[in-house]
Amino acid sequence: MRIENYISDLLYRYECVTVPGFGSFITQYQPAKVHHNTNAFYPPSKSIAFNEQLKSNDGLLTKYIAEAQNISYEEASTRIEATVLSWRKSLISKEKIALKNIGDLWWSEDEKVLFQPSYHLNYLTSSFGLSSFVSPSITREELKKEVETLEEKAPIAFTPERRKNRSYLKYAAVFLLALSAGTIGYKLVDIQKENQIQVAQQEAQKQIENDIQKATFFDTTPLEIPSITLKVEKQPLKYHIIAGAFRVEENADKKVDQLKERGYEAERIGENKYGLHQVTYASFAEVPEALDFLRKVKSEESKEAWLLVDENIED
Repeated sequence: MRIENYISDLLYRYECVTVPGFGSFITQYQPAKVHHNTNAFYPPSKSIAFNEQLKSNDGLLTKYIAEAQNISYEEASTRIEATVLSWRKSLISKEKIALKNIGDLWWSEDEKVLFQPSYHLNYLTSSFGLSSFVSPSITREELKKEVETLEEKAPIAFTPERRKNRSYLKYAAVFLLALSAGTIGYKLVDIQKENQIQVAQQEAQKQIENDIQKATFFDTTPLEIPSITLKVEKQPLKYHIIAGAFRVEENADKKVDQLKERGYEAERIGENKYGLHQVTYASFAEVPEALDFLRKVKSEESKEAWLLVDENIED
C-alpha cells in the first residue's frame, strides 16, 4: 500500500504527520521570497522536513487510512507496518525511496536517514492558486548610464555672433526696473496690512481667554473611574507530550504527583478510546515548542514519551 498519498493529504491540515516506527514529516511556514539571480518570485509555502527520532504512533495516520480504506484500525496499523518494513529493506539495500509530492529518502554512509523535500506541491492552503513567476529586470539605471556616456562624448559647438547695437533694449530695461519697483512697494503694503490684522486677532484671542477663565469653575468632587476587565484569549493547548496511559485511575494520579515533584506541569487529559487514563508531561499550543520539549524529555526522562495531537481542537 502506498501510504505516501495519505501522508500528502494530511500535510495540508497538520504540521506533523508521523509514520509509526519510521519517523515524522514536519511542515513549517515559509514567507514569499524572490530569487535575485533569476528574478523569480515564489508565493508563501510550507517547507517539509523529516525527523527520524519522532516515530511513536500518535494514531493520526493510522486513523485516517482506516477511515479512507473503510477498514479497521488494527488492519490499517498492520498495512503501515508492512510498508515501513519494505522501506527499511530498501534503505539497507542503499536504494532511494521516492515519495510522490513529498521527497526522497536514502541512507547515508553513517546509516542515518537523509531527506530531500519535493517542491512540486505547495501544502499551504492559503496560497492555493498562486504560482511562481519570473519578472524581467528593470534596466532604467543602465539606460541612464548610457545617456550620461553619450552626453559626455557629444561635442557642443558655439557659433560666434556679431554684436549689434540695439538701443531699444536700454528703454525696455528701464521700464522693467520701474515695474518691479512698483510691485515690490505694493507687496510691502500688503505685508504691513497682514501684520496689523494678525496683531488684532491675537489681542481678541487674549480677551476671549480672559473671559473664559473668569467664567470657569471647578468641581472638587473626585471622579470615580469604572474598573475595566480585559479578557485575554489563550491559545488552545492541542499538542500533548504523553508520559503514560493507565487502566487504574489511582495509578494515573500517582504518576501526575510524581511528575509534578520533578518540576513538570503534569496533568490528566482524560481517557482515550481504549478507556486508559492519559497523563502528560506538559501541553503546548504550538508544535515547534512541543517537539523541542519532546526531544528534551526523550533524552533526559523517558524514551517512551510521544506526541499526541488533539484533533477536537481547531487551529
